[in-house]
Amino acid sequence: MKLARRTEPFQESVIREMTRLGDETGSVNLSQGLPDFDSPPEVLEAAVRAIYSGDNQYTFPFGTPEFRKAIAEKTARYNHILTDPEDGVTVTCGVSEAMMSVIMALTDPEDEVIILEPWYENYLPDCLMAGVRPKFVPMRQPDYTFDPDELRSVFSIKTRLILINTPHNPTGRVFSSQELDTIARLCREFNVIAVTDEIYEYILFDGREHISIGSLPGMEDRTVTISGLGKTYALTGWRVGWAVAHPDLSARIRKVHDYLTICAPSPFQTAGIVALNLPESYYTGLRREYSARRTLLLGALEKAGFSFLKPEGAYYIMANYEKLQWNKGGYTKNSWSLDRAFSEFIAREVGVAVVPGSSFYASKEIGQATVRFNFAKREETLMEAARRLGTHFS
Repeated sequence: MKLARRTEPFQESVIREMTRLGDETGSVNLSQGLPDFDSPPEVLEAAVRAIYSGDNQYTFPFGTPEFRKAIAEKTARYNHILTDPEDGVTVTCGVSEAMMSVIMALTDPEDEVIILEPWYENYLPDCLMAGVRPKFVPMRQPDYTFDPDELRSVFSIKTRLILINTPHNPTGRVFSSQELDTIARLCREFNVIAVTDEIYEYILFDGREHISIGSLPGMEDRTVTISGLGKTYALTGWRVGWAVAHPDLSARIRKVHDYLTICAPSPFQTAGIVALNLPESYYTGLRREYSARRTLLLGALEKAGFSFLKPEGAYYIMANYEKLQWNKGGYTKNSWSLDRAFSEFIAREVGVAVVPGSSFYASKEIGQATVRFNFAKREETLMEAARRLGTHFS
C-alpha cells in the first residue's frame, strides 16, 4: 500500500509519551501539564446537574448561546476585548483544536506562519498538516526574549499568521507590553493576523499583568484570542476551549471547527458558565497557591543542582541539568538526544518524569541542555519529587 506522507515530518507527542513513561516507572509525573488536585466543587456540581438534567446532546457547533455570552463577558472584563457572542466567539474542543481550526481556516498551503521558539509542541504539526511553512524566531536564553530586528526579518508578503503564547509554555515568560507592541506594529505593517494562545492567562506571579494583544490599538480585527477551561480551573480532561475573533475571521474558523469536531461537550459548556463567573477571590487564591508550588519546586531544583529562569507565569520550569552528575553511558546509547536520555534516566533511576527540552524546538540540539518540569501538583506530590531529587543528586 502507498501510505500518506502528511504525518512523516513530525513525531508522536513527547509530552504525552513522558506521561506514559512516568506511569511505567512509577515516577512522580512532573511532565504533562495535568493537575492532580480537585477542580472548584461548584463547577463540578454544575456539570453533574447538567448531565442529570438531560444536557447531553449536540449544541450549536460554535457553542451554546449562554456559554458564548459568558465568554464574551469574561473577555471584555479580563482581556479588555469587546466581542459579540453571536458572531465573535467559537467554542472548541480544547485549545489545541482551536489552534488547529484557526490555522486551517486562515491560511492556504504555502503560506508562512511565524512561531516564537521554543513553542508548545502542537504548533508545528498543526502548521505541517495545514500545508503552511513555519518560520521560527528564537527566544534566547537566559531570559527567553526575542530580538525585534530578528523578528521583523522573517515577516514577508507570504506571512499570514504569527503564533503567540503568553504566559508562555514551556518557559514561564509573560510577554511585556513592549514586546506585544512590537508584534502588533509588525502585524499592522505586514497585514498579518496574530493568533494568541492565552490558556495560562490567570496564572501569574510577582505582580505580573496579563496583556492580550487583541486589546491593543489596531489589533481588534486582526487577532484571534484563544483560551479555555483546562488550566485555570484544573479541568484539562473536559476539552473545552474557545476562539474570540472579528466576525470575518470567526465565520471561517467556525466552518473548520464544525467539520473537525462538531461541538464541545454540552454539559461542560453549561458548567463552564459557573466557572467563568467565579468571584475574584478564586483567582487571587489560584495565584497564591501556584506561587507556593513554584517556590517549593524551585527550591528543590536549586538544591539538586539545576539552573533555571524563574517563571513569571504558567506552571512550568525550563531547567538546565548540565552541572548534574548522571549515568550518561547507560542511556545515551539508544536515545536520539541527550535531553531525551536524561529524561529516561531521571524517570527510571530517580523516579521523576519530565519533558526533554528539545521537544519544544525545531532544531533539536538547541534544547538539549534543558528539561521541563510542571508544578501543577499538590504540595505532597511536589515534596515527594523534591525528596527523590534530593536523595539522588545531593
